[in-house]
Amino acid sequence: MSALTGHPRPREARGVLPWLAAPALVLFVGFAVIPLFGVFALSFTTWDGIGVIRPSGLTSWRKVLTNPGLPHALWVTFLVMAVSWAVQTPLSILLGTFLAGRQRYRAVLGVVYFIPLMLSSAAIAIAYKALLDPNFGLGAGLKIHALSQDWLGRPGLAFGVVVFVVSWQFIPFHSLIYQGGVQQIPKSLYEAAQLDGAGRIRQFFSITLPQLKYTIITSSTLMVVGSLTFFDLIFVLTEGGPGDATRVLALDMYKRGFQASLMGPASAIAVILVLLGLSLALLLRRLGGRDAGASQLEGV
Repeated sequence: MSALTGHPRPREARGVLPWLAAPALVLFVGFAVIPLFGVFALSFTTWDGIGVIRPSGLTSWRKVLTNPGLPHALWVTFLVMAVSWAVQTPLSILLGTFLAGRQRYRAVLGVVYFIPLMLSSAAIAIAYKALLDPNFGLGAGLKIHALSQDWLGRPGLAFGVVVFVVSWQFIPFHSLIYQGGVQQIPKSLYEAAQLDGAGRIRQFFSITLPQLKYTIITSSTLMVVGSLTFFDLIFVLTEGGPGDATRVLALDMYKRGFQASLMGPASAIAVILVLLGLSLALLLRRLGGRDAGASQLEGV
């Protein structure tokens, strides 16, 4: 303890930090790690969700890996991931940069933009499903033929609707992340750029974007890993249709486990989702991890 300030010294603070993290660690192990091992063990069994759980070796894994629908579900999952990332990232950066300004009305807009994230995904899906109905929806009410399409009945249109609704819901969250990242950029960089005659567009590409490198990696990690768990919105909006046009891997897991009562194969798909999420998160972290660690060491 420091005699002058009364605060704990750095070494004493380091000894206290692990104990402060212990409650969160206990909750994480109890509600994440242990259930994960349970799902992994369940993938080597045969169970209908009600009766007796019977070990079956690799039977569930063979059913999943040899199912012709698995490659298609993986393709749709990665396609939703890639397209939603390509839509959300630039719009989130632009909105975050805009909201980082000092004007008062931008704070009000920030609250308005954040509203979609506060809504339930199922409620959003029901609302859009009603608005896009070709007979009784927004297009029919306003008598606009361009909006009176069979949005959820055609594969291409249904996929576009899913990406649009997902982006509409989660862009506010990532905009908030980028807003915080922009506010952390030293103002002296912009002042020096102004003295050199750089305009706002040049400042954005020469200062803002490079300084947001690690923020982009963090946001992309959350976006990519989160896209693997899209279920409720797609289930309510399209139920994976038309056909299997929007049948992502998480929806395939639900249909196998709770509609077909095949908990073993569903657990195997859950393990695949976890492995995909960990692999993508590690890959994205590797893109900027070394530089980030070096910059942190330099600042200590």
